[in-house]
Amino acid sequence: MMKKAIQMYSLRDHIKTGEDLLEVLGKVKELGFDGVEFAGYFGLDAKTIKDRLDELGLEVAGTHIGLQNLTAKNIEETIAFHKELGCKDIGIGGTATRPGPVLNRACGVLGNANKRAQEEGMRVYFHNHQEEFKPLMSGLIPMNKIMEACFIQLDTYWSACAGIDNYSYIKKHADKIVHLHLKDGIDCKPKALGEGDADLASVVKAAREVGFEWIVLENDNPKPNGLDDATRSMEYMKNELGL
Repeated sequence: MMKKAIQMYSLRDHIKTGEDLLEVLGKVKELGFDGVEFAGYFGLDAKTIKDRLDELGLEVAGTHIGLQNLTAKNIEETIAFHKELGCKDIGIGGTATRPGPVLNRACGVLGNANKRAQEEGMRVYFHNHQEEFKPLMSGLIPMNKIMEACFIQLDTYWSACAGIDNYSYIKKHADKIVHLHLKDGIDCKPKALGEGDADLASVVKAAREVGFEWIVLENDNPKPNGLDDATRSMEYMKNELGL
């Protein structure tokens, strides 16, 4: 069975300090998640976070950091931190990808970082929004170039908003996808799972057929707060999606 993680950005309402982060990790475990995808470390060192994860029995599915953390100047420190954290997949939550020269620069950083990470048994990945599926004036689709540079994390809601058939896309690009963001919404406005009109069943079907290790819950705009929203989504994952 696929393991379930939550992107900690979904719980940002509850996290302002490092102590908050350590406390909220306990709430994540109580909700039934197997792991987390981080979105910032709030000044904590890797050992402190890893000790708390081990205490709770949580794993690290991945992380969202900034593109600057992957530059030649910073990549060694970034790799060392995430090795100590027990995180083998290092992701960015997004960056500017247009016009063409901006995309080329981003892909240069991503490609070099991914090459170095793979030397350490790790991977670098990019998390999409809608715009990466829209062609540049040259006709190039940024997502295609990004996949040449590194791996991706497919945010299945934003890809659907961009007109992508998620089932087909996942099956076609399975070797380049680290894991999926499972997300619901209406009119490109995110909601808790089961409260929107996204085709979640086909995403889960593809994920099972491919055999992904992780599926990651995210809500960019949780209501009334992150933990309440995640509680409803977890119930839906268990009861309606069989996760």
